[in-house]
Amino acid sequence: MLTLVSLAVVLGGLVAFAVFSPVLALQTIVVQGQSLTTADEIDAALEPLTGTSLTRISREDVLELLADKAPIEDVRIAAEPPSTLVVTLEERKPVAVVREGSEFVLIDSAGQHLAGVADREDVELPLIDGGTDAADSAMFSAITEVLAELPDPVLFRLTSASAGSVDSIKLSLDGDRTIFWGSSERSGEKALVVEAMLAMPAGDQPVKEFDVSTPDRPVTR
Repeated sequence: MLTLVSLAVVLGGLVAFAVFSPVLALQTIVVQGQSLTTADEIDAALEPLTGTSLTRISREDVLELLADKAPIEDVRIAAEPPSTLVVTLEERKPVAVVREGSEFVLIDSAGQHLAGVADREDVELPLIDGGTDAADSAMFSAITEVLAELPDPVLFRLTSASAGSVDSIKLSLDGDRTIFWGSSERSGEKALVVEAMLAMPAGDQPVKEFDVSTPDRPVTR
């Protein structure tokens, strides 16, 4: 019995050492996966954790401190004893740009503002008509739903996206060409059709419009 008691005391001491020992206190944060945020921003936000034992820092603690960083959807953390925490960010994917006054803002498929754009010409994403005032409309949601389905090689070739109604979504391509999408229904199929059509060799007659509103019977004009 004495041996068991002694063992329990030793184990309790080891646990207490792991949890409270200054040897495992956080000193360095390594940030990975950022593109819409910076390592300096994350370091500043996580500064309150400095000095905390690595064994006491949870993913939830990190997420709570980063809650005001709109681009961040989730994080993964890994402790590297004795004093380093690796934070890998999972950022929301921007699908379009909207105008906010005289500036531009990146948005995700849910219409959430992710980051300001210093130069619109540097961003290979479509501009959604209507600006931020349109973000709560059904048409806006339908457009972003479509953009979220597009593979990056197609998405990055778009210059703008608009809709007269939820059934008449139109995407503008480089080279003054358009894609008539129709509604957001069957967007996954339409995205595959558009990607295949854009990969086809150019014919003698330039195509100005790709109509995939009925993906089983796409039309070019």
